[in-house]
Amino acid sequence: MHKIRTLNSFAAALLLSTVACSGNDSVPQSAEVRAATQPQVPPSAGGPAANSPGGSGRAAPSVTLAASDISPVRRGPIEEAIAITGDLRPIESVTVRARLEGDLTGVYVREGERVRTGQVLARFESSEQESNLASARADRVAAESETATAQWNLEQTTELFRAGAVAERDFKMAQQGLTTARARLAAAQARVRATSSLVSDTRVLAPTTGIISRKAIESGEHVARGAELFTLVRSNVLELAAAVPARQAGGLRVGQTVHFAADGRVFDGTVARVSPTIDPSTRSVTVYIQVPNENLSLRGGTFASGRVVSRLVSDALLVPAAAVRQAVGDGGAYVYRITGRTLDVAPVQLGIVDARSGIAEVLQGLAEGDRIVVGNVGTLGRGMQIIVAGEETPVTGRQ
Repeated sequence: MHKIRTLNSFAAALLLSTVACSGNDSVPQSAEVRAATQPQVPPSAGGPAANSPGGSGRAAPSVTLAASDISPVRRGPIEEAIAITGDLRPIESVTVRARLEGDLTGVYVREGERVRTGQVLARFESSEQESNLASARADRVAAESETATAQWNLEQTTELFRAGAVAERDFKMAQQGLTTARARLAAAQARVRATSSLVSDTRVLAPTTGIISRKAIESGEHVARGAELFTLVRSNVLELAAAVPARQAGGLRVGQTVHFAADGRVFDGTVARVSPTIDPSTRSVTVYIQVPNENLSLRGGTFASGRVVSRLVSDALLVPAAAVRQAVGDGGAYVYRITGRTLDVAPVQLGIVDARSGIAEVLQGLAEGDRIVVGNVGTLGRGMQIIVAGEETPVTGRQ
């Protein structure tokens, strides 16, 4: 019995020795495992780092990062912008209507055709208007002849009256005859102008250079006066009307640059007008942006999203927006900075944040060349040792 208990004790001792030796082997562990099994120092902690002389004496935890998880602090331009969205509309849309009632003898354009100012778009049957114009012109000729005769008669009567050969009554009648003839001439001339206008109205002309977007008539139709004939748009300039919250409208100025994106393309516009009043129902201000479109590459009605550039800083200290973290409560913003071989917490004061470009301006807390941790790479804390994947030694940041 004594011999059996001795053998059992020897086996147990041998098993404990084997487990202890296997625990001291150098087996690589992932950053997640190390971060989960080793104590962390929270960013808000003010105590010494885990590997400092005043610490607990335990080895500092380490984390392995990819090269893409580290970014240097650099200088560059950043824009402060106000986001806007809306539909791009032609700068001008004109409805061409009939100025008289009649039958159409010809329609010469279709939708999508480009026309120039004064081009004939359609024509009415005009025989009646042309006959009236001819009659009016004949009446004018007769009135001109009567006026000339009355003028000569007055001149002769005036000479005779001065010589005492005719009575004053005859002189007055000659003056009255000239006045009447001149009135008839004026009426005849007015009738000529009116009938000439009617003849002109039988030709439908383009009021401006643009593109026919709608044709509401066909040749041979009888059209009432005032009926819609065509819709013509001028698309060489497009305009967008956007609502901007009143709290941001103070940064809007005529002439500011606007960066747009639509249909997979980027282009620029300019602030043309800003409404002087705030809409009481939406508490917003309407801003009007114009976009040059000389080659007609953009179509009216295109939805576009853009940014009105209110301020540009050409030499700002920049960090990726994904590197900025927010402390719990009102602790402010901070980043993880690599100092020497360890991770440190750097509180920062931010300026402009450009969410579209994914960058932020740092006013205080960092210097150009500092290296910071970007994105969500797991649990981090002050004092951690930083190792870059593929490198044998910990990364060295700005001292």
